[in-house]
Amino acid sequence: MTSYTFGRELRLLTPAQFKPVFTNPIKASSAEITLLAIPNSEQNPRIGLTVAKRFVKNASDRNRIKRIIRTSFRLNQHDIPNLDIVVLVRNGVVDMDNAQLHRLIEKLWRKLSRRYNG
Repeated sequence: MTSYTFGRELRLLTPAQFKPVFTNPIKASSAEITLLAIPNSEQNPRIGLTVAKRFVKNASDRNRIKRIIRTSFRLNQHDIPNLDIVVLVRNGVVDMDNAQLHRLIEKLWRKLSRRYNG
């Protein structure tokens, strides 16, 4: 049976794990969200989230956005190639409802996979 857990092995946890992603990434972006990714040597993709307080003022909104992105990643992890992915959230994302945000992030996963696979 396929596992849909979101354990520590699926997360970028330290600044040292985040840093290489910013050097020469594969990008997939919209006006509100940018995904940066580099191939990793793990057996699974890993994700790191950056939701800046200056773009999303309210803590409950930041948590909602992070929860939706994590849930989408968890459910799509088997379709995403083995990449280290950093999700950058910008202005405008706070105005989106949960369904719009979910659709947008799903589209960005597909775009990232296409760009990686060529």
